[in-house]
Amino acid sequence: MQYPTWLPILLGILTAVGPISTDMYLPAFPAIEAAMHGAPGTAQVTLATWFAGLAVGQVTQGSLADRFGRRRPLFVGTLVYALANAGCALSTDITTLSVLRFVAAFGGSASMVIPRAIVRDLADGHAAARLMSRLILVMGAAPILAPTLGGAVLEFGSWHVIFWIMSVYGGVCAALVVLLLPETLAVPHRVTGGVVRTLGRFAGVVRDRVFLSYALMGGFGMFGMFAYIGGSPPVFIQHFGFSPERYGMLFGMSAAMFIVASQVSPRLLPRFGAARIVRVASMAYVAAGAVLLVAAVGGPVMVAMGCMGFMLPNAAVGALSRHAHQAGSASALMGTLQFTLAACAGLLVGGLSDGTARPMAAMLLLGAVGTVVADRMRPPPISKDTA
Repeated sequence: MQYPTWLPILLGILTAVGPISTDMYLPAFPAIEAAMHGAPGTAQVTLATWFAGLAVGQVTQGSLADRFGRRRPLFVGTLVYALANAGCALSTDITTLSVLRFVAAFGGSASMVIPRAIVRDLADGHAAARLMSRLILVMGAAPILAPTLGGAVLEFGSWHVIFWIMSVYGGVCAALVVLLLPETLAVPHRVTGGVVRTLGRFAGVVRDRVFLSYALMGGFGMFGMFAYIGGSPPVFIQHFGFSPERYGMLFGMSAAMFIVASQVSPRLLPRFGAARIVRVASMAYVAAGAVLLVAAVGGPVMVAMGCMGFMLPNAAVGALSRHAHQAGSASALMGTLQFTLAACAGLLVGGLSDGTARPMAAMLLLGAVGTVVADRMRPPPISKDTA
């Protein structure tokens, strides 16, 4: 299927809702806890509810996208996201903020699950991997810029402004969907049926070992990644004394490694195949996590994020490769699994927080080990394109 050359940029802008909403307010954790009289680690609950909202929302959004097409669920979801973030900006206690973060995630999940389904509508195999890498190049700028922007906002304003910025971004995304996004799922290809049939589709997808192994690889990768995302603000800002701006720069360097790896990966696909790339990346991820646990320095984190740049795009393409007729549902299941594990990582890091880097490093290593186990679950590949 032919598509406009600017479409990956638009899909990247939409998908960036996730990293922007996750990363931009990380430097504000201490300020939020101080403003709301919360104990250290309290703000991490809002990150966990964000991940929980993504996990629940993606199941719903994927099914809606398979039934009603891609555009309408995306518009409604981004609009809900924008309104919920306005509510976050007006929150006065952690409980209200956590609930509204869940609602924002439920709406924003449409911008994370549906673009992956659109990629599958348009391409498969190496072509899909190349398209996915272009999408990630655009959305990858978000985790570089978001913490830095968040730190800069805190230098001149309060944490409330961060959520107002997110709200405006959601409104812009809703407008872009209406004005520019083409519909990639034709009416004859849309799925019909009620709850029972939807559950049947989900069950069929989960029984596919290729899907399950790739989805678990992505899920455990996200577990380790978001253990770092949720655990790093108190470690670097409070324990090591980094300013919010300096923390944002360190976070941006890690995100840059993710982007570079995601762009190198498609060039390696024809020679090595996706299966070998994700296997090597998972083992390097374990090594980086082990060094981080022992040394508690920043270098291994950047290596780990680079491994994610190799692993996550290929895992997404591999998981969806056999499910072109129900890409929305398969993408939703994959996203739900990934962000359920990410929510668990946020809760564990917050609960185990002791002011050092050890809990963060231990959870990152646990996620890395999970990617290796999931990789070993995968049956032998039929071809490099579907590996």
